[in-house]
Amino acid sequence: MAEPLNLPDFGARQNVREKIADALRAALVAGEMRPGVVYSAPVLAERFGVSATPVREAMLDLAKEGLVTAVRNKGFRVTALSEQDLDEITEVRALIEVPTVGRVAAIAAPERVRALRPLAEAIVTAAESHDILGYIEADHAFHLELLALASNTHLVEVVRDLRHRSRLYGVPRLAEREELVPFAREHLELLETVASGDSEAASALMHHHLRHVRGIWADRPENE
Repeated sequence: MAEPLNLPDFGARQNVREKIADALRAALVAGEMRPGVVYSAPVLAERFGVSATPVREAMLDLAKEGLVTAVRNKGFRVTALSEQDLDEITEVRALIEVPTVGRVAAIAAPERVRALRPLAEAIVTAAESHDILGYIEADHAFHLELLALASNTHLVEVVRDLRHRSRLYGVPRLAEREELVPFAREHLELLETVASGDSEAASALMHHHLRHVRGIWADRPENE
């Protein structure tokens, strides 16, 4: 039986479907929603303080992203990703993000790159305060905004989808072991390297960062 989740009560706020989807994604990343467990839309709706309809719609959005699968007459099961799945996602991300970051270093004006510094700093601040959800949101925004400087919206959407599918399983563990801050600071180093215009160094650093991310995934709670 699924354990009670620490989810916010949205009541009658606007954009309920989107807010619920965001909250559920956050619960997935934080490890509160476990792979293989089936979650009932009416039960979740009661916790959110809304009707079951926007919860079902939000869960269907997550299903399109590959995060959950529908279970007939029961609810939605959190999708479990295998080590092979994570290896393949890492490979695809590397094929896209490594050369794209190198291209951004070559073509983007330094001031446009450095305009993203508040996002990189937000990642570090969230890591220092153990704000897991804030970390994930800032990390997501930083990487997508950096890739957006290559002026290819389709590329950004593909990476957005891959990031949703993979999630950052090991982030809570890094925070518990006080190892999240050094990892967060990699974003500042990446930003300055891209701003310097050194395409080769930026690509190499992005490759290193993705390998580091894959290492985090290897430490996800469901491996225990």
